Parts: sequence; structure tokens; C-alpha cells
Amino acid sequence: MKNLFKILLFSYFFASHLMVSAQSNSATYPVKPIKIIVPFGPGGIADLTARVVGQKLSTKLGQSVVIENRPSAGGIVAGEMVAKSDPDGYTLLLMSNGTAVSSAIFQKLPFDPLKDFEPVSTLGYFDIGLFVNQNSPYKNLPELITFARANPGKLNIASINIGSTQHLATELFKNLGSLDIQVVPFNGTPAVITALRGGQVDAAVEILGPMVPQVKSNAVKLLAVSGKKRSAFFPDISTIEQSGIKDYSASSWNAIAAPAKTPEKIITLLNQAINEVVKDPEVKNKLDEIYVESQGSTPKELRNLLESDIKRWSMVIEKAHIPKQ
Repeated sequence: MKNLFKILLFSYFFASHLMVSAQSNSATYPVKPIKIIVPFGPGGIADLTARVVGQKLSTKLGQSVVIENRPSAGGIVAGEMVAKSDPDGYTLLLMSNGTAVSSAIFQKLPFDPLKDFEPVSTLGYFDIGLFVNQNSPYKNLPELITFARANPGKLNIASINIGSTQHLATELFKNLGSLDIQVVPFNGTPAVITALRGGQVDAAVEILGPMVPQVKSNAVKLLAVSGKKRSAFFPDISTIEQSGIKDYSASSWNAIAAPAKTPEKIITLLNQAINEVVKDPEVKNKLDEIYVESQGSTPKELRNLLESDIKRWSMVIEKAHIPKQ
């Protein structure tokens, strides 16, 4: 009986120590470097966004923010790494619309995007555009849509790999517009640009960033953007919805998430810091250079965004008969 009492007493004090320690850690957070795990290689929009935000976040929090690239199919390696990390706020995930796509297209993931992460905040949005060759007969998107409806099966639109956001955005355009068009996937943006400039395809759907030099050199023309609102970088260009495809929206985004069960105090502190950082003029200017519109959010808004994107891309994948991986 005495031994049992001692064990219970020890367990109580040990648990109390852990609770006090956890509270102390969240109260003094951060006390060491923070890692942001990026599920893409260096040099892409996600990586550059993470580095711009991370640098300023480091100054604000008084600790180094280290960017670690862990590229893999569907962002699985990065997602699993963060999901299985200690929920202490020191290992974060660069989440994106790609996380939603992975949830929709993979039969099974080693993590649940909605259950295994605590959303923190969005960092920014970057539009996808619908482009044509500069010599295209289509002067605007309504003209292209009119031709497609009058000539079923004759219009073809390029995108990158099957299952990519660009590919699914093209399938969404086809589905919501009730259009009989051919979606032609290419292995990467350079191949899409070559095909569009060479007249091998009628149009292309691609992220704005890598296409802007083509637009500025008058090699290709931007007909419409994919977001719910017009791009801040091309305010004179209509959205796809404004051009006649009702309920169309397919913007790309980047965000920060932490492992599930990360203390609420840490999530709140990170959320406040990130929202201040993305409003910083220096950060906004640097993100403008890669055509990312900086914008923070509440954790709830990020969760709602992720949930709605998972539903949207699941519907597109099902209707396009894209086999799950």
C-alpha cells in the first residue's frame, strides 16, 4: 500500500511538473530556432515566399527561422515530417493548395490534412491565368468560350502534369463551362510555354509568375485570371468568372500550419506575428516581385480554405475521371 501511495504521489508530481513545464515553454516561446518545412524545392514560389516571410519573422520573434526543403510527390515527406513532430511550435509546415490537392488525389496519406495540423495563417495568394499566343484569333475569353461551344472537341488547352493545380484548374474550367475541350498535360512550365508560343496548343493555364515575362515581351496574351477577384498585378484583366464561367475560382495560396495539439498560446502568437509580417511594406514589395499578393488570415479562415479546396478538387478529380494515386 505504501509503495502504491508513493507511485501515485510520484506520478502526480511528475505530471504537474510536465504541465508547468509546458505552460512555461508556451509562455516563453520561442527560445530556440524555428524550422519551416517546405514541400517543394528551392527557387519556387512556395520556397521564396517562406524565405521572405521567415526572414522578417525571425526579426520579430527574436529567433532564427530556418527554411528546410523536403520536396516529394504530393508534399507527402514534408507533411508527414511535421505531422509527427513535437507540437511545440518549433517545426512548422509550409501548407498550400497543393495540400488540398494531395488530400483529394491520393487514396491514402500518412497524415490527415484536417486532423493532424493546426492552421496558423495564410501568407499570400497567387493567381493562375489563362493564356493564348499573341497571334491567337481570340481577343478575350468570351470569344474563346464561344468558339469552344460552337466547335466541340476542337479546342485544346495546355497545363502541366496531371493532378497539378494547373491541370485541375483547367479541368474545373472545362467542367463548370460545360465545354468539350481537350486538356493537354505537359511535363513542366517550359514545355507549356514552348507549345503555346509554337502554336501547338490553342491556350494554356499556368501560374502568373513564370508567364509574366512572356506577357511583357508580347509573346503571349493573358485573357483571364482564376481568382474570385481581379489580380492586383493585372487589374484590367477579367476573372474567368467575370468572363462567363459561373462560380469559377482556383487561386493558389501558401500558408503556415503547426502539428496538431500545438498549444493555443503558441498558435495565437505565431498568427499575430505572421499577420504583422505580411503587412510589412518590405515583405509586400518582395512578394510583389514574384507576383504573390501577401495576405494573412485567422486560423479558422485557413481551416475553412483548406476544407473548401479539398471539396472542390475532389469534385473535379471525380468528374474528370482522374485515377487516384
